[in-house]
Order: sequence, then C-alpha cells, then structure tokens
Amino acid sequence: MIYRQFQDIQLSNLGLGMMRLPVVGGDDGVVDEAAAAQMIDYAYQSGINYFDTAWGYHDGNSELTAGKYLSRYPRESYYLATKFPGYDLSNMDKVEEIFEKQLEKCQTPYFDFYLFHNVYEGNIDAYLDPKYGILEYLLKQKENGRIRHLGFSAHGSVEVIRRFLDAYGKHMEFCQLQLNYMDWHFQNAQEKAELIQKAGIPLWVMEPLRGGKLAKASEEMTAAMQAMRPEETVPGWAFRFLQGIPGITVVLSGMSDLEQLKANIATFETDEPLSGEELDTLVKHADEETRKGGLPCTACHYCTSHCPKKLPIPELIALYNEHKITGGGFIAPMAVGSMPEEKRPASCIGCRGCEKVCPQQIRISEMMKEFSSMIGM
Repeated sequence: MIYRQFQDIQLSNLGLGMMRLPVVGGDDGVVDEAAAAQMIDYAYQSGINYFDTAWGYHDGNSELTAGKYLSRYPRESYYLATKFPGYDLSNMDKVEEIFEKQLEKCQTPYFDFYLFHNVYEGNIDAYLDPKYGILEYLLKQKENGRIRHLGFSAHGSVEVIRRFLDAYGKHMEFCQLQLNYMDWHFQNAQEKAELIQKAGIPLWVMEPLRGGKLAKASEEMTAAMQAMRPEETVPGWAFRFLQGIPGITVVLSGMSDLEQLKANIATFETDEPLSGEELDTLVKHADEETRKGGLPCTACHYCTSHCPKKLPIPELIALYNEHKITGGGFIAPMAVGSMPEEKRPASCIGCRGCEKVCPQQIRISEMMKEFSSMIGM
C-alpha cells in the first residue's frame, strides 16, 4: 500500500469510501452487513487506514456500519472521517445534535477527520451564516480533541469554493474534491484542484471512478489505453491519472464488493503516474466522450431521499445518459418499460426537491420531462 504524509501521520493513499457498501435486494438503505464487514476487515488487514463515512450515506446506516465493525480494532490504528450534512439546509441549526449522534453511531470518542459536507451554490450562504454557529462549534470540538482535523468537501463552482476559502480557509486542513479524468475539464476539476493547491491545502479525492462509470471505457478509448499500457486495467488508468496530480493525499473509492476492493488495493501497491503523453491522450478521449452529451450523476442517492414520489432518480439518469449518448436505441425504453408506472420519469411532479440537494446541480425535473418525451413514458 502506498502511503502519503499528512502533517505528522501516514495515511493510506487509497481510502475506503463507505457510500456504496454492498446492500440487500438493491435497497440503498439496507447494508449487507456480512459483506460490508468482510470488506472492512480486508481493507484494514491490507493496509488501508482511512475510512470515510457520512450522516446521509445508506440512509444513515453507513455510520452505524463503520462504528460496529471498525470498533473491533484499536482506535489509534485507523483514521475515521465523517461530515456535517449541510447539503440539507434543514440540518443547519442542528450541528451539536448531529455531531453528538455521529459519535454515538460511530462508537468513537473522536473523529480524526471531520468535514463541511458538499459546499455548493445551494448551501454556501447558510454555511457562512454566523447565526448557525457551525464553524464556531466545530472549532470548539477540535479544541476539545473530539475532532483532530477539520476540512471540507465541495461540488460547487470555482467561485463558490473560492468564497468558502476566503471565509474559512485559514481553518481548513484538507479539501475533498471530485477529481477524475472525465471531469478534469467537464466540471472544471483542474481549475478547482489548482485553486486548492494554491491555497496550500492538501487534496482528498472523491469519485475517482465517477460512481463506477470509469471502470469501463469505450472500445476506442480502451484500445488507446491498451496500446500504451497493455497490463493496466481500465480502472487502473483512472487511479494512475490521479497519482500524477500534485498534492493528493487520499483517494477515496466507494467499492461495492470484495473483488473491486482487491483490484483497487492491487493498483495502489505501486505508484505509476501517467506520462505527459498518456495523460493528454486520456483527457482528449474523455473530452470527446463528454461532448456527446450526458448528465454528471454519481449515484450518491441524496436526491432519492427528497423525492415525494420515491423515483429511482440515479437509475433514470443513467438510462437517460445511455439513451442520449448512444443516440437512442432499445435499451432505455426497455428498462423503463419494465418499471412500475409510478417509477417512470413521467411520474415526476417537478417539485425540484431533489435538485436542492444534488451535489452535481443537475436539473433533474427538466431531465425527467425530456426523458419522458424521448421514450414516450
């Protein structure tokens, strides 16, 4: 396992993200505890010492899973991260209540890393509003030793991140960004990373495989990869891309089964960043893919908890992207046609509740209307 220096500690370059743990029956809120425990044990025994969870992951059950199975190990032998769920504005006045509950759920007296979760256009004003006392409270917990390191994650624009840094930057010890070769230009990830680097703040990476989408590539792109690195896997290319970006300490991967975990650990046994030619080729192909059109959903499932119709929004967006990028075909209509009528895009009532918590700022209601029109259901 590769390790990176962060202040006075060594962190595994690969961290276990606990947003996509194995689940039972396809229900994101029901963690398959036996499978999750096996993964946590394997990760720990293989040298991963950074574990990332959050209040909203798996409908609140990710923190419970982390607490139940990590607490079997000596507390000082691993590093645990969780976040204040400010992606939901109704939580802004509950920082103390939520923090105390998180300690209880995770069965820990302190968090090694604690984050302002998902700084973006929809919550920046509230995060910076002193009436909520969020920063003040978290700094107090740090002073009391209940938070060892304070940071933030961001899906917002460069301007939003700059505004957050201007206000709170002197207190931030790390920043978690969505970085991958597909988003390097598509979501201005390069500019965001450079902004954080200029601020002298270490980078954490989330969505390195873009919700699993970069685990596969088009035939043309795969051929280009294999021509340059015949032994490298397609997911491996995404990780090697990140190994060449300065300032990255931890790369979080939300792995859903033991085989994915084993494969990623094998990749992180060596540090083999892309050459300039390899990087240029990869980004060029990625830019061509995104120009085909598609929505940057990472299947985080924040939207589903705020949908009064309980629509399977990430699945519908994935089908929309498939239909849009491939120019039609039978796959999306067939898949949607197999769904109950009340789960189809035409059932969207356009309330926009999902859009208020979408980290990617996708106009979901507009997508549903367009998708329904495209496939006639």
